[in-house]
Amino acid sequence: MISKKDIEKILENYDLNEITIGALGGHSALDVCQGAKKFGFKTLVVAQKGREKTYYKYYKSRDGKGCVDDVLLVDKFSDIVNPEVQEELRRRNTIFVHNRYFWVYCNFEEIEKDFKVPIYGSRELVKLEERDQPNNQYELLAKAGIRLPKIIRKGKSGMSDSDLRKAFDKHFVKEKGGPLLIKVNEAIRGYERAFFVITKGEDYFSISKKMIADGVINKKDLDRAVIEEFVIGAQVNFNYFYSPLTNELELMGTDTRRQTSLDGFLRLDAVVQSKLIEAGYKPSMIETGHIACTIKESIVEKAFLAGEKFVATMKKEIKGGIIGPFALQGAVSAESGKEEIVIFDVSMRIPGSPGTKYTPYSGYLYGQSIGYGERIAYEIYDAIPQGKLKDILT
Repeated sequence: MISKKDIEKILENYDLNEITIGALGGHSALDVCQGAKKFGFKTLVVAQKGREKTYYKYYKSRDGKGCVDDVLLVDKFSDIVNPEVQEELRRRNTIFVHNRYFWVYCNFEEIEKDFKVPIYGSRELVKLEERDQPNNQYELLAKAGIRLPKIIRKGKSGMSDSDLRKAFDKHFVKEKGGPLLIKVNEAIRGYERAFFVITKGEDYFSISKKMIADGVINKKDLDRAVIEEFVIGAQVNFNYFYSPLTNELELMGTDTRRQTSLDGFLRLDAVVQSKLIEAGYKPSMIETGHIACTIKESIVEKAFLAGEKFVATMKKEIKGGIIGPFALQGAVSAESGKEEIVIFDVSMRIPGSPGTKYTPYSGYLYGQSIGYGERIAYEIYDAIPQGKLKDILT
């Protein structure tokens, strides 16, 4: 495991007047680069061949426009751990901002042990987004006392079909529970999930059987899928920033998701929807974008309280705690006559929602709304003269 001392030793050879902010070419790289440029940092995107035009052509820095100063091309994203790529990143005094792409396309263990480039934020936390890890996001949320959906199966639990039928009978029949959401990885794109919803126990077996036959999912992933309460409410992602330099939590913004092909399906009238369902059509929930949204001021304090609970728990449970950006993703539901925030996902790195800058919450604090890239760059810019880079890099 790369230690704090390893990072400090690397930083000793960095020219802190010539820092480059780097990111993997996807997810939130443009947001990171735009923010870095505002604070005078050089920017670099590590792009995969065949997916580089966004960075070297459309948003390349030129004539006072663009935000990507340079592109480092690799055959595949996972090549970022190759010694020659790491050497080039260090030569450019690079501080790397990790995102979801970084952890989807690269091996957790290689990044934790072999990627000898300073990462902004914690390199050990992102794996805890996976539900098969010890002390994962569900366990951390529970320890924080944050409301979670009811969990029927946590994942790799070893429940047999007979056990599941009993659990479904208890939930749907005895407890008269509502819909359940099955979170199973896609067969082809393992980093995406092929969600499906059931309203009775037998739905699980009939729907999954067809999805396996169609090649959408496989039995192995189905057997370790999370099964949880489908929370009926307004979906909201609460996007935060915690600064170890100031010990202050900020609400950067709130957004909601655009999902293909669910969004288009919901625009159809009920008659057409019913006909499509009868014909065997099943809308998918592949995340394709985000929409900036706002919340009522009566919910703002609840959002901060949830974020503060999570930060405090991370300090207790994980060495170094949370650094910088994270998100609690869930819904605002109406339960027992009051609105309650229910969280069903955690992002322990920069969320993939640059639209947060178009909500007013960072503006209430800073006078103008800012995005994650700018806030991260500000933190790095502030840490350098204080000699505190080591406190925000791993």
